[in-house]
Amino acid sequence: MEKTNPTSLERAKRTGLWLKIILTIIVTGISILMILPFLWMISTSFKINGEVFNYPIDWIPNTWHFENYKKVWAGTDPFYLFYWNSVKITGITVAGNLFTSAMAGYAFAKIRFKGRNFLFLLYLSTMMIPGQVLLVPRFILFDQMKLINTHYALILPGLFTVFGTFLMRQFFSSLPNELLEAGRVDGAGYWRTFWQICLPLTKPAIVTLLILSFTWHWNDYENPLILLRDKDLFTIPIGLNSYVEEFGTNYVLMMAASVSALVPLLIVVIVCQKWFVEGIASSGLKG
Repeated sequence: MEKTNPTSLERAKRTGLWLKIILTIIVTGISILMILPFLWMISTSFKINGEVFNYPIDWIPNTWHFENYKKVWAGTDPFYLFYWNSVKITGITVAGNLFTSAMAGYAFAKIRFKGRNFLFLLYLSTMMIPGQVLLVPRFILFDQMKLINTHYALILPGLFTVFGTFLMRQFFSSLPNELLEAGRVDGAGYWRTFWQICLPLTKPAIVTLLILSFTWHWNDYENPLILLRDKDLFTIPIGLNSYVEEFGTNYVLMMAASVSALVPLLIVVIVCQKWFVEGIASSGLKG
């Protein structure tokens, strides 16, 4: 039996160590490049307009102008109203999306009925339709329903999503059927089995869908732009256009508003990131 040369093992270990160091440096460099725009945005939010495009960039403002945030929140443009509109629309939409997706995912995964797989594949195939294709039909439908220029036009379509149903269905499919059979033995029906047995086990998938859905609806620009008319109904992405003036753009106020808009996203991701990673791994969406 051949003996392994200790020198070869040490050389292999050193090579592996250097590869890890090089990869770490590369990943760190890419991460810094990705975070630089956000650092510039935060820095700009504390400057005056005359300092925004200084070269080289003043990453640390010479004077910290906190009044920029005061102007954003207490200025003539109702940014607080844009903020509230985004909170209301996103909150209702995400809550409804979680509820309907969980019920539909449970039905497709654990309830046997005729044509279940065909119906699921047919429903799933609608993901291939670009959202832009539906803009005109949706606008015509909502116009006939007198929902144009209302928040209902943004909330109702977001209550049901194909991706959410697919995500929850994948997770429910991973739960053992013995759990449902034990519930039926104890006299539990479909609703009780779903609510008391299966749903508490799906926290990772629920959190994953919460983060993704919150991000989509919070940053949605296209739908509010087309479906809303009154300024009092605008959400944050549309409201940011208020800082584009006739003779230029008020970059410092726009950056202060953008930083304020990022806070809820950061809170949701930081609080839920543990379950987010677990949900992606458990639902079969990785890779």
